[in-house]
Amino acid sequence: MTLAEHAKHARQLMDKAVDAVKRELSTVRTGKATTALLDLVRVDAYGSEMPLTQVASVAAPEPRLLTIQPWDKGLVKAIEKAILASDLGLTPANDGTVIRVPLPPLNEERRRELVKVVHRFAEEGKVAVRHARTEAIARIKKTEHVSDDEKKHAEKELQKAHDDHIRMVDDAVKTKEAEIMEV
Repeated sequence: MTLAEHAKHARQLMDKAVDAVKRELSTVRTGKATTALLDLVRVDAYGSEMPLTQVASVAAPEPRLLTIQPWDKGLVKAIEKAILASDLGLTPANDGTVIRVPLPPLNEERRRELVKVVHRFAEEGKVAVRHARTEAIARIKKTEHVSDDEKKHAEKELQKAHDDHIRMVDDAVKTKEAEIMEV
């Protein structure tokens, strides 16, 4: 592999890490209802754990309400159980066919807990970005038939990409934190 290919591969890994952080942040609850809130909920259906979105349709008809319409009426109890088991702090109610999940207003303590969760997701993303950089630098150093100056230049470019991706994670966290703390 050439130095450019090593750098490109590292950038792709860093992009994936930033995307993963943004995806995880979208599942953290803010004051408004969003269907992404239930993306990580797994339902015990048909003998295996399945994402909620594969067994039901989720909608946000109002700012403080989510509705879940299971495709199989027999899964209503399993879906309710999965939502209760998740650490989202939500209490579902069903009428036999539709599950309604009202979103209570967040209190100050819960907001602070959610901010901690957001920071944990961010730290995991930053670790992945750092890991991609470290791995690429190790591969660059092992590259043969390339001058030391070219290797140093490639490492500097890699560090710049690393810093940009860390900044992207930080910006996403700041935005999400502002959403959570907004009353």
